[in-house]
Amino acid sequence: MPTVASSTVAQVQFRSAGDEISLDGEDLLVAGDNADVLPRLPAGAFDLVYMDPPFNTGRAQARATLSVERTDAGDISAGTRVGFGGRRYTSTLLHRLSYADEFDDYLSFLEPRLRAARDLLAEHGTLYFHIDYREAHYCKLLLDEIFGREAFLNELIWAYDYGAKPRRRWPAKHDTILVYVRVPGRHHFDADAVDREPYMAPGLVSAEKAARGKRPTDVWFHTIVPTNGREKTGYPTQKPEGVLRRMVAASSRPGGWCLDPFAGSGTLGAVCRELGRRFVLIDSSPTAVEVTRRRLSERAVSLPSPARAAQT
Repeated sequence: MPTVASSTVAQVQFRSAGDEISLDGEDLLVAGDNADVLPRLPAGAFDLVYMDPPFNTGRAQARATLSVERTDAGDISAGTRVGFGGRRYTSTLLHRLSYADEFDDYLSFLEPRLRAARDLLAEHGTLYFHIDYREAHYCKLLLDEIFGREAFLNELIWAYDYGAKPRRRWPAKHDTILVYVRVPGRHHFDADAVDREPYMAPGLVSAEKAARGKRPTDVWFHTIVPTNGREKTGYPTQKPEGVLRRMVAASSRPGGWCLDPFAGSGTLGAVCRELGRRFVLIDSSPTAVEVTRRRLSERAVSLPSPARAAQT
């Protein structure tokens, strides 16, 4: 049964299971399977849909949060490590977040969700589909079938540098974001709304251009979420706000609605609040919903519109 929170995220009211979910000006956080929720959203209502599904890696995704404190203990025991200058530190596991990431038929899992996402886009709307190298080429063919090859706008490459570096192959250090529009030629795209970035060779351009910076291309060099950064939630595979900020700024209008059917830690919602967009976030994981609820509640302290939550 769906539940809808009132003006504060923690309070819950109830609706009947067959009710449509209306977009009446407040943001939505929906707990449930997006295959069930997407058909209840109004068609053609969204400027932007961002989909970051599990990548079908075949293994569990997990992230541990540690507390590290300096110690003067003489013995080196489990959980104790030696740092610079011989200083010793103890590590305590605070909590661990994880989810399974394996599907027998990945494209069959995605197809109904992608078709629903297409129907939810406005004529000027855009889909950003975030995936990695394991499935990107298969997903591209599926998206061509659903949206039409003429609706393909861009292949974005998000490049980063972290994690293991195997010695028997080139280390995989990028994700792919496939961009499709609802109606070719009618999509909204505001290049001037996107923050500029430094030139890689500023000495080759004028001082004026170097100071202004350049518009991002289809290759985005952006760090992962910093370990001690403000936006860090500890959720596995959390995406940085800077990456989603470019999408939202370019492909949605102020006050427009944005949708994330695999909300995870709620990064899209955090970015939409910062940029003055409305949002619907959906996730079937109780952990993800709680992480997002807490994150948006903390952001709501300085923002005018609290989030509204619905659960199936």
